[in-house]
Amino acid sequence: MNQLSVQLPRMALLLTHLSRRLQPTHSLQLAGRALSRSSSARLCSAPLPSPLCDEHSRRVCRRPGAAPALAVRRLHTGDRRAGKVVPFLLSDIGEGIVEVVIKEWYVKEGDSVSQFDSLCEVQSDKASVTITSRYDGVVRKLYYSVDDMARVGQPLVDIESEPGSSDSEDEVQERDAIAVVGGEHYVLPTPTKVLTTPAVRRIAMENNVVLGEVRGTGKDGRILKEDVLRYVQEKEKGKPPKETAPAAPKKPAVQEVPKEAPKAPVETVAPRAQTVLLAEDKTAPVSGFTKAMVKAMKLSMTVPHFGYCDEIEMTTLVNLRPALKKSAEAFGVKFSYMPVIIKACSMALLQYPVLNASVDAACENITYKASHNIGIAMDTPNGLVVPNVKQVQNLTVLEVAQELNRLQALGARGQLTAADLAGGTFSLSNIGAIGGTYAKPVIVPPEVAIGAIGRIQKLPRFAADGSVVAAHVMQVSWSADHRVIDGATMARFSNVMKAFLEQPAAMLLQMK
Repeated sequence: MNQLSVQLPRMALLLTHLSRRLQPTHSLQLAGRALSRSSSARLCSAPLPSPLCDEHSRRVCRRPGAAPALAVRRLHTGDRRAGKVVPFLLSDIGEGIVEVVIKEWYVKEGDSVSQFDSLCEVQSDKASVTITSRYDGVVRKLYYSVDDMARVGQPLVDIESEPGSSDSEDEVQERDAIAVVGGEHYVLPTPTKVLTTPAVRRIAMENNVVLGEVRGTGKDGRILKEDVLRYVQEKEKGKPPKETAPAAPKKPAVQEVPKEAPKAPVETVAPRAQTVLLAEDKTAPVSGFTKAMVKAMKLSMTVPHFGYCDEIEMTTLVNLRPALKKSAEAFGVKFSYMPVIIKACSMALLQYPVLNASVDAACENITYKASHNIGIAMDTPNGLVVPNVKQVQNLTVLEVAQELNRLQALGARGQLTAADLAGGTFSLSNIGAIGGTYAKPVIVPPEVAIGAIGRIQKLPRFAADGSVVAAHVMQVSWSADHRVIDGATMARFSNVMKAFLEQPAAMLLQMK
């Protein structure tokens, strides 16, 4: 009993001491993350025995006897009086790409940016990609100049985040759809993907237009330059912007085919290339699309090619083209012979699906493709590219023309995306556009065939009665993988396509 009476005062003293230690921490927990650094410091000023502060705490605490700084450091969310400079890393853009060339900067040092604003456009060896911001803040440093090579995973820009942002910047960088609020994670709604080009995004940014509020009138809701300008004009007039739906295709008027054959297409002379006189040898790295072409051609040389050539009498289609061109203009579509050739090619592939196939590296398996994604080789300022018109078997000739117009416009600006270039199953090269007649096209693996379309020439030919007539003739050259395609199959395929082009009426009857 005497021993218990001696221990009770000691226990009471210990409990009093513990309550004095826990009181400031309990207050901090009630205050939570809403308290600023200054208010947290005032809470830490409750007097405690100095032995409770270790050497680190004495360095941090301004006054002797302050609470350990560990509790404060665990609870505060960052300095809200100044933003934090965050290095924005160039993320993986897929397709095994490890380096890109900076094509254009949309911002400069000192510019303010918001999330999803365009920072720059980069060029890989496969496509152009627009890099967008993940932060709200101010651009403090650009690590590269135009035409510099940037590597994936390395800093691209430094962005000073807006004051009041959390210390968890790196987490926001890795998880764009996650925000850290009060120590808990809330999944933000995923932003709606806007279909448009980098040039249109730049126009929208310069006019402070939120693209999500603009109704696109292009294919699949794509926002065009005209849509943004119309939105800006209506906004300046004080009217609510009209959500103009894509115009319904007008029914083309039936037009009679001219009885007299029109004049032969005027052969335009290509503009003469600028003469460049070098004072000394110049060495430049192989990059961009040229680098991709090097890789593709190395694979192509492992394929045993064989060639097949034929000529197609295009007189009927030449006579029909003025009517088709005028009808297409009513839809705002530029019409040429190429959409008809692409569609005829697709209809012939329905009869010979082996030509719309791919083989594996060891040529042990052949995959017959359900989709006719027909690639069109294009000569662009960045080099040779082969974007493809997808699902041609399900498209009308007019829809093929629309998609071809879009790809040609993007190719001329060097803005084709990886999606435009991927997934091809069969390819055509329109060498006639630059005056070519014959060619020996090179297969693009893993495809098994490719065709080269020559220019249409007005040449003398014998008619059925033996008289000499003027005919519009187009040469076509084919290359095929001789491991899986024989010459007879290639010839039969060419004959089917030839029949469709020489007799467009028969093609119309069989078109789905």
